Amino acid sequence: MNFKKIIYSKLNSRQKENYNYQKVSSVLADYGFQTIKLSDDWKGADFLAQHTDGKTLLKIQLKSRLTLDKRYLDKGIHICFRQGSYMYLYDHDELIKVFNGKGGDQSKSWREKGIYNWPKIPQSYNKHLSKFLIK
Repeated sequence: MNFKKIIYSKLNSRQKENYNYQKVSSVLADYGFQTIKLSDDWKGADFLAQHTDGKTLLKIQLKSRLTLDKRYLDKGIHICFRQGSYMYLYDHDELIKVFNGKGGDQSKSWREKGIYNWPKIPQSYNKHLSKFLIK
C-alpha cells in the first residue's frame, strides 16, 4: 500500500473533527489518558479522557480555536484546540474568570450571543494559556 499524507485544509468539517480527535488522543496518551469518542455532545463533551490514575476523568469539547461559550459554564468542560503545531487543553470555567477579569463579559458578542472566540490567541491571553499547552 502506498501511503500519502492528507492535506488538512482539504478535509470537510466532520473529517477535520475526526482528525483532530485522533491527534489529541495521541498526545493525551503520552500523559496517561485513554479517550472515548462520544456519538453526540454528552453534557457538552465530544469525548472523554480517563487517566490511568483511575480518578481523573475529563469531559472535552474539541474546537478549532480558542473559544468561550456560556453553554459550557459550570459543566466541568475542558476545551481542546490546536493552533499550528501547538495543542491547548484548558478548563473552560477557569478561563472564563480570566476573560471576565479583562472585561470580556461586557462585549456585545458575549452579552447577546453568549460566545466569544478568537482565530488566533490574543497576546494578552498567552500568559494564561501557556499553562494549558500540551504539545
